Amino acid sequence: MGELRKPFLLLALLAIALVVGVELGASLLTGGGDASGALRASAGDLGVDVGEVGRISEPSGRGTGHLALIDVVALWTTGLFCLSLVLPDRIQGRMQGVATLAFSVLLILAALVLLVTAFVELTVMVSLFLAPPFGTLAYLALWGFFPVGEASLLLGLVLLLKLVWAGLLLAAQPRFLQNKGLVLLALTTLLCTVLLEFLHRLAPVVVTSILDDVGAVVFAVVALVWAVVLLIGSIPAIVKAVRVTAALPTR
Repeated sequence: MGELRKPFLLLALLAIALVVGVELGASLLTGGGDASGALRASAGDLGVDVGEVGRISEPSGRGTGHLALIDVVALWTTGLFCLSLVLPDRIQGRMQGVATLAFSVLLILAALVLLVTAFVELTVMVSLFLAPPFGTLAYLALWGFFPVGEASLLLGLVLLLKLVWAGLLLAAQPRFLQNKGLVLLALTTLLCTVLLEFLHRLAPVVVTSILDDVGAVVFAVVALVWAVVLLIGSIPAIVKAVRVTAALPTR
C-alpha cells in the first residue's frame, strides 16, 4: 500500500471516535427545553383548553443517536487500520476475521433492537398524531416541539468531523481511495448525516419528531446491511487463518 503516514491515521481514528461519542451523547446534548408555552398555543389552535400545563420538555430524538450504528462501522474499520501499526501482519490476519465476525454479530443484534424500538415509537407517534384532538394533544405533549436548532448545530459538528476523518485518511494514504468498501462507507455516513438534516427541515416542527424517527429506522436498516457485509467479509479471513494454522508444523 506504500508509505503510511501514521500521525494522520491516528488523528483520523480520533476524529471518527469523536463522531461516535457526539452521536451517542446526542440525547444529553439536545432536547430538554421547556415546550409548555408552545403546547398551550397549539392546543388553542385545535380549540381545546388544556388549562394549566406543567413544564413539558422538548424531545431529544433518535435520529442522531442511530447514526452511531453506521459510524461505529467506520470507527471499527479505522481501528483495524491503526491496529496494523502495532501488530505483525501474520497475527493481525488471524485476529481480524474472528474479531470482525464478533463485531458484526453484536452490531446486527444492536441494530435489530434499535430498529424495532424506533419503528414501534414511530407507529405510536403517527397513531396519536392522526387522532385529534386528544390523541394529537398527547403527541404534542410528548414529541411535538423538536429542538431543530440544537439538532442542526450537532449535525453540523458531526458532518465537519466526518469530513475531517475522510480528509485525514486520504492524507495518511491516498491509495485508500482504491478501497471501494471504505469509499462507499464514507459516502454512506456523509449522505445519512445530510439526510437527517434534510428530514429535520422538511416539514413544520410539530411533525419533525416523526421524520426524525423515520431517519432512525432508515439508519438502523443501513447499519444492518453494513453488519451483514462485514459478517460475510470476515468468513474468508477466518477460513484463511484456519488453513494457515492447520498447515503449521506440529511438535
